[in-house]
Amino acid sequence: MGWVLRLVETGIDSPPRVIDVMDIEAFGDLGDIAQLGLTLSEAKQILARLQRMVVAIQADDHAVLRPDCSSCGQACHVKDWRLHRVATVFGPVPVRLPRFRCAGCGHGETGNSWRSYCRSTPEFDQLRAHVSALMPYRLAAGLLEHLLPVEIGMSPETLRGHTLKVGEQLRDAAAVKPAVGASAITVTLDSTFIRGCRDGERHLEVRLGNVETSSGSRQVFGAVAKADTEIAVLIRRSLEAVGRAADTELTAFTDGCSGLQSILTEAGCQKPPIADWFHIAMRLQHAKQAASGLSTDTPGRMQAKTAIVADVERLHRRIWNGKAKNARRTLDRVRKVMHVFRGEGVHRAAAVPSSRKLWRALREVDKYLRSQSTRLVNYAKRYRAGQRAGTSVTEGTANFLVNRRMNKRQQMRWSRRGADLLLQVRCAVYNGALGPGLGNLFEPTPNTVHQLPLAA
Repeated sequence: MGWVLRLVETGIDSPPRVIDVMDIEAFGDLGDIAQLGLTLSEAKQILARLQRMVVAIQADDHAVLRPDCSSCGQACHVKDWRLHRVATVFGPVPVRLPRFRCAGCGHGETGNSWRSYCRSTPEFDQLRAHVSALMPYRLAAGLLEHLLPVEIGMSPETLRGHTLKVGEQLRDAAAVKPAVGASAITVTLDSTFIRGCRDGERHLEVRLGNVETSSGSRQVFGAVAKADTEIAVLIRRSLEAVGRAADTELTAFTDGCSGLQSILTEAGCQKPPIADWFHIAMRLQHAKQAASGLSTDTPGRMQAKTAIVADVERLHRRIWNGKAKNARRTLDRVRKVMHVFRGEGVHRAAAVPSSRKLWRALREVDKYLRSQSTRLVNYAKRYRAGQRAGTSVTEGTANFLVNRRMNKRQQMRWSRRGADLLLQVRCAVYNGALGPGLGNLFEPTPNTVHQLPLAA
């Protein structure tokens, strides 16, 4: 006993068309769990044949339409037939379409609404770009070839070419503005580095960030420095995508890099950006660790260590509350007792004394305060109000947006153009902008300030 998969036309007055798609052999006995349902190869065959049948029906219905001559306006007649080969999600399909000629003036016409040089469907292009954005091109090609009845366009180089083409389209796409504007938007901007493959370009700078609203809506953006993509344009487009209006309050965060500050100014952030608390906290953490490791081999050093640990903790609180002048006084007080640890020994010859580590850490904190004191705010007040206090979320964005695909898990080198366009695809994947149905990882939710960023 066997089965026949059949297409039956419905909803018409004339006799329906009946097309046999595929003969299916008798199903196996459930005594063997491997015989349960269809296998992957059988399902791929069914999908491929069903796709070809559906496309053939669509081509026949489309061929009935007769275009008017664009030159004289008379009706056109069929000149000949051309076979097009189009790649789809369920395998390549032949599309047989007519070409037309005007009986009056002899002018040639193509079919109605048929795109010239169409070699693949938009859904297939988006799927290839989506998978390639999440894993290396070779693995993406193998995955698609394993799961889908696809026979063409699955080499890694071809997949890379299609992905970069989608990246160019996304880079030049216009922003989709929401119906309701945002009252307040926070912009965070930071940079990281990936390995370059060209001579003289050992590392490439990647600038990336987040745009968030008070309601929890979020967009990520990123671009490789000195590439064709303008990071300021991406920021403006992201601001429009989350609902920037004329009365929207913009708040920006960056580290001490002057180049990032100028980018925010170019993108329309008129107020000076706030100094990032994340980078300050990292420097303070280094100072705390060095202070906790100070020597206590003499009573004088034990007393000095107790005072230094307390002062470093006080330094943290004063900077957290935006008191830059008081923080400088605390630094001076720590320096006055550091001479007690002069000549401090270490257990290992290659180790660095804790006092020297503490001195370096405090010097970094002092250097940051001197350059960024005018941009310090009361971070504690912002934190209690549920507002953003730094670019820690951007550090997470750099991890899942750049490092997981380009740095940490995949030890590879990149060209400037290839990395930049792939980054546009990855941003579109996480923003849910890569076609319908491919998901948005940043759904608007209340109180998202202290939540960790979602990852792939």
